[in-house]
Amino acid sequence: MRYYLNQLLFWLKVSRPGLWFPVYWLYFLPLGGQAFWVEGTFWLGLAFCSFPLNFIVYAWNDIVDYETDQLNPRKDSFLFGAQGSKEQLAELPKGMILTAILTLPIFIYLEGWEMLFLFAGLGFVLALYNHPSKGWRSIPPLELVCQFGYLLVVPFSVLVNDTADIPYLTYFYLLMFAIQSQLMGEVMDIEPDRKAGRATTATVLGMKGTKILIIGIVLMEVLLLALVYQDLIFAMLLGLGLLWLLLDLFVIFRTKKYTLFQMQLFGIGSNAIAFVSMAYVWWSGCLLEVKAF
Repeated sequence: MRYYLNQLLFWLKVSRPGLWFPVYWLYFLPLGGQAFWVEGTFWLGLAFCSFPLNFIVYAWNDIVDYETDQLNPRKDSFLFGAQGSKEQLAELPKGMILTAILTLPIFIYLEGWEMLFLFAGLGFVLALYNHPSKGWRSIPPLELVCQFGYLLVVPFSVLVNDTADIPYLTYFYLLMFAIQSQLMGEVMDIEPDRKAGRATTATVLGMKGTKILIIGIVLMEVLLLALVYQDLIFAMLLGLGLLWLLLDLFVIFRTKKYTLFQMQLFGIGSNAIAFVSMAYVWWSGCLLEVKAF
């Protein structure tokens, strides 16, 4: 019994509960004020966007990133993910297959072939990113392109919750958001990635160059929110994040390495901000209408 309990806890850690909120954020986006709590399919989709989806996505990544993860101080936590032994990682494919068999057919049955194509697209992106020898995860800047896979949560939500699709420009905004999040993770992992010989955009540009790139992306997001979506509240909220990034680069940390405690605080803080912004985006529907064009 203890063996199976430890196995389940390890699998839960692999799914990175600390990173579930960005997936929830994308799942909630198309709902736009809809009374989601009255629909059983909403809760079914939300449950899938917690452990099952994240386990399938991150388990594959943990298998191919064994050497890097062993050097990463962020790992071995429910916030940032597991640091499994080779024996534990060898068991992950069985867990991935079992999770997929128990969950994917439900949504394919409910939504038909469109959902099958969506899951096939997700599998393609995961294979592209995690290929053992030619995976884009170690070919900068192609690892940033693969962040498009996160956006597939949006059409998943559209199908499950029977909502209208979001504007194409919003997909571009979300891609910028996903790339920004990837780069922030790469900044925190820049030293273990270099020690393991893994190339990322951050190891190529360096900490200062990557932080400048992140600031540029966030500035673009703020301008989109203020000028195109014309939502000053959300733009101001994101603008506070931009101010923090500027202080981080030019005043507080500059190019210093973050401590583990600081990275944990950043992770908890980002989840709190994600919750607040998720509630606002759902309530206002601000990203569901492009007003400037």
